[in-house]
Amino acid sequence: MERPVRIIISGGGTGGHIFPAIAIANAIKELQPDAQILFVGAEGRMEMQRIPDAGYEIIGLPVAGFDRKNLLKNVSVLLKLLKSQLKARRIIKQFRPDVAVGVGGYASAPLLKSAGMMGIPTLIQEQNSYAGITNKLLAKSAKKICVAYHNMEKFFPGDKIIMTGNPVRQDLANTRITRADALRASGLDPSRKTVLVLGGSLGARTINRCVMANLEAIRQSGVQFIWQTGKSYYEQAAETVKAAGEMPNLHTTGFIKDMAGAYAGADLIISRAGAGSISEFCLLRKPVILVPSPNVAEDHQTRNALALVEKQAALYIKDAEAAEKLIPVALETISNETLLKELSSHIARLALPDSANTIAKEVLQLAEARIHAD
Repeated sequence: MERPVRIIISGGGTGGHIFPAIAIANAIKELQPDAQILFVGAEGRMEMQRIPDAGYEIIGLPVAGFDRKNLLKNVSVLLKLLKSQLKARRIIKQFRPDVAVGVGGYASAPLLKSAGMMGIPTLIQEQNSYAGITNKLLAKSAKKICVAYHNMEKFFPGDKIIMTGNPVRQDLANTRITRADALRASGLDPSRKTVLVLGGSLGARTINRCVMANLEAIRQSGVQFIWQTGKSYYEQAAETVKAAGEMPNLHTTGFIKDMAGAYAGADLIISRAGAGSISEFCLLRKPVILVPSPNVAEDHQTRNALALVEKQAALYIKDAEAAEKLIPVALETISNETLLKELSSHIARLALPDSANTIAKEVLQLAEARIHAD
């Protein structure tokens, strides 16, 4: 009898890496229920809680990101990277995976590098339209590279590239909540147009400051806002709203547990331009104004946003111009029904709804080829 496949999935750091990783694992389990899956993440990062909550085992590496502003701090970062490399080798020796999958984030680099050096087939899931330095280096030994954007041959060998899209949280596509029920759950009026403002799990400073500076314009607009501030900004946001007086057309929250409901209620979204979020907007046909974060490696969020703008599938505002433009553009856009329909139609064309299943099949092909070769 053929033994179960053994798969390591590495990466994390943000929800944008964790949710796709879980979606891939779930898809693998759907296809091969006896598959053994181990996650490898970064100690102290959110995956160390989210992955066990999803029902999977995870081991942490003492890895950290490079400090681009204070180079002296990177001495400790290099030491942690070396320790992570050694620990990754031990994990691989003990678990004996048939394939290692990297979804991005701090832990991907030491794990996939070690796996490649030890002869384990590797698969990279590149989420962004502009590949980072780490994935470009890891691509040299990778067997397959799953991408979400066209024209990625400028970063990776063309014969390794598979167009899969980015996996999204399964509950988003399967929800049955109506727009009216979703808005009532937030204490809002289903008859009014609604803007969903997303600050990410930690918060987006520029976006949050734009909302706080425009509370009076929001109050008088007749438009409703669901404002997810992120945990770091919630206290400040709540105090600012309280000082501004009663605002029945604004629902403020630090964290949205039911993202499917929030999306269902939204006629327009304001968001950073993370690859995972963009994939969700495409799948759900949501008009969006993207404000890319300037604080990410290789400025990949701006490149993600421009990839949509080129196809008239999103609006784009630079972070430096958001204070002046963001809320006025949002209020103007949400009152333009023709523009909303065009944005919805164009972004829907970019959706790849079966991404997790497609990637899972590629992972299992690599694993089974290795088993049969042994």
